[in-house]
Amino acid sequence: MTKDASGPKTANQRGAARLAAVQALYQMDIGGTGVLEVVSEYEMHRLGKELDGDLYRKADPAWFRAIVSGVVEQQRTLDPLIRTSLTEDWPLSRLDSTLRAILRAGAFELSNRREVPIAVIVTEYVDIGQAFFDDEEPKLINAVLDRIARRVREGGK
Repeated sequence: MTKDASGPKTANQRGAARLAAVQALYQMDIGGTGVLEVVSEYEMHRLGKELDGDLYRKADPAWFRAIVSGVVEQQRTLDPLIRTSLTEDWPLSRLDSTLRAILRAGAFELSNRREVPIAVIVTEYVDIGQAFFDDEEPKLINAVLDRIARRVREGGK
């Protein structure tokens, strides 16, 4: 991670928290790991630390926890919101686990973090999508999160 003389900015730490949250949600989806276990593992061994030769960026732990636990707590309302924002040829059940985690985290923030501008949330999750996918997925993330934003935020703001 690059940083200027003033140190890492809060926004950078939030971006790192978003990426870590997507990774944790993916891990929970694939491995059936519980929320408390995965949050504890990330906070103790990953956020801002080196693991198996990979250096994880310093992340805002409160932001990370809020996203992961929020997605788990609100999954029954987030999934239908995502499902109705997808095109018919992209059913939620067919989506890659990483893509599902990105959309759930983005939908959670759009619904619950109204102090954060829509453009910031959408851009951050599209960037995360570009880190994992080369094809149409980042465009899909952009379109779906934009549709969700119009539904959950007054006037799309």
